[in-house]
Amino acid sequence: MASTYGKGQGAILPPIVNRILYVRNLPYKITAEELYDLFGKYGAIRQIRLGTEQKTRGSAYVVYEDIYDAKEACDNLQGFNVQGRYLVVLYHQASSRAKRLDLPKEEERIEQLRRKYNSRSNDEDEDSYLNQPE
Repeated sequence: MASTYGKGQGAILPPIVNRILYVRNLPYKITAEELYDLFGKYGAIRQIRLGTEQKTRGSAYVVYEDIYDAKEACDNLQGFNVQGRYLVVLYHQASSRAKRLDLPKEEERIEQLRRKYNSRSNDEDEDSYLNQPE
């Protein structure tokens, strides 16, 4: 049984599907205009970010206006041959690595809040002790 995702039909998409595609294995010499031409066939594009640093060369983010257009592009361009390279097209997901990097900051913030509120509760205990009738 084939599952179809019709545009505007109220179809339920898997949770991984979103408007942002992460594209890898791009030729280093590809331009943003060429990416607009290639990915624009599947719908209106809001933005394309092409990797320019040493670590990000050969990759790009493509942001579509509509989630169904992004799904269509992902389905059709996965493995597509561009200048002798086969594209890897994935849905963007917040990386767990980025979440782990923020974890120490979050733990420190929680510890500061604990100290702040513990000192307040200790101050309140002292005040209530001093204000008790004899």
